[in-house]
Amino acid sequence: MTYAVSTQALERSDVADKAQALAARDWQPPDPPAPALAALDYDQYRAIRFDPDRALWPQNEGFRVQFFHPGFLFNETVRIHEIDEGAVDDVPFDPKRFRFDRPLEGPPVASAAGYAGFRVHYPLNRPERHDEFLVFLGASYFRLIGSGQVYGLSARGLALNSGGSGAEEFPVFREFWLQRPEPGQERLRLLALLDSPSVTGAFAFEVEPGDPTSMVVDAQFFARRDLVRPGIAALTSMFKHGDTGPVLVDDFRPRVHDSDGLLVRSSRGEAQWRPLSNRARVRLSGFEDDAAPEGFGLLQRRRQFEDFQDLEARYDLRPGLWVEPLAGDWGAGRVELVEIPTEDETFDNIVAFWVPDAPILAGESRRYRYRLTTVDGFKSNEGLAQVRATHTGRAGIPGQENWRDRSRRRFVIEFDGPALADAEGVELSARTRGGRLLETRLEHLPETRAIRAVVALDPDEEGGPSDLRVFLHVDERPVSEVWSYVWYPDEIDRQL
Repeated sequence: MTYAVSTQALERSDVADKAQALAARDWQPPDPPAPALAALDYDQYRAIRFDPDRALWPQNEGFRVQFFHPGFLFNETVRIHEIDEGAVDDVPFDPKRFRFDRPLEGPPVASAAGYAGFRVHYPLNRPERHDEFLVFLGASYFRLIGSGQVYGLSARGLALNSGGSGAEEFPVFREFWLQRPEPGQERLRLLALLDSPSVTGAFAFEVEPGDPTSMVVDAQFFARRDLVRPGIAALTSMFKHGDTGPVLVDDFRPRVHDSDGLLVRSSRGEAQWRPLSNRARVRLSGFEDDAAPEGFGLLQRRRQFEDFQDLEARYDLRPGLWVEPLAGDWGAGRVELVEIPTEDETFDNIVAFWVPDAPILAGESRRYRYRLTTVDGFKSNEGLAQVRATHTGRAGIPGQENWRDRSRRRFVIEFDGPALADAEGVELSARTRGGRLLETRLEHLPETRAIRAVVALDPDEEGGPSDLRVFLHVDERPVSEVWSYVWYPDEIDRQL
């Protein structure tokens, strides 16, 4: 099917009109998947290989698109279109694009209604090779990487009730429009239509691969129901174990995580670092702001192979994603962090997103524009020392009676950066809400400019949480990020 459009290329506003009209109608669930495809196991699904010679734009020197066959966990199909020279063409499902290393029983292939998603290739690391750097697959999830990185955390079009009471709702990208790039073009533009029982949405993505890879996201939502806690610019990651525990881990790898912390840079310019944890139960944290933050992101600051000892997963090469608000109805709100228990690194258990104070009421529309950037360790602010590591353990003295009290904790926070090159006059600010501080001091690491802040905590006698906040300053001027952490005494005996 081919149909003409009135402009040189389909615009975001055209998709917004579709989303608005769709929101005025009752939500319709997608057609059920073909039973044989839904029954495929992991190995059977991986045996379905896309033929690179059948890619969309196979001869393009820049961008090439490959598709995912439906099956296994990815049974909802999407409509895909190509925008080329003022016309919009359907990209129909074609089983001939795939190689089946394990034969499937005839009917399942022919019964597939469409593709499950797609991935984009580009000469990211070497001119002669097209590397996969962007993938849209499942609900509203997508992943992107920069040069020298491997896939880790994901972004999402929208999160609804993530980590809250009741069931989480997963909006889905139903339709995509891929704009054919001109020869030599270094940016790819695509549009998407989002749908769920509570909301529809129109998205425009403009992505530029490289070092780093960046993507500008322009999203407009149309609420079918009141959205009290919408998760804007949502990021999803995994933290199984690392510097913050759990306490006893039966694993040869010292750390297993896609991200090790959340960095929030407020509208007032304060940089706050929250180390991630694998909690004993779901924990929610909020970082309030009276305007759009300068940015926030889930980061992987540990960048050495020795930090993880995993040659297969290569957690040391996994990117962080930084969200930078550009325009739209951000207003007052909070960056929210959700930490969910997990015993398995195959499950994402960390979510971060922006929640506006003003709910999006049924019948209302709201638009957000932001930039996503792939990052490595990422410096928090020009001139500020950043948190390099967090260590924790019991606060007692070995051989003495207080060593038995494991509820008392010592936190050792390492700060490093140019601001500490001349460490003279650096002082420590530490406080807690809940419990009391037993000790605070600074230690200068030998042969480096790094400084350790040592903080010992006696938690609340009734077992309540302690909200800690630590940073370095000179003459009351901050010279480091703010390290913040919430300690829950009831998690001390958790082990994996």
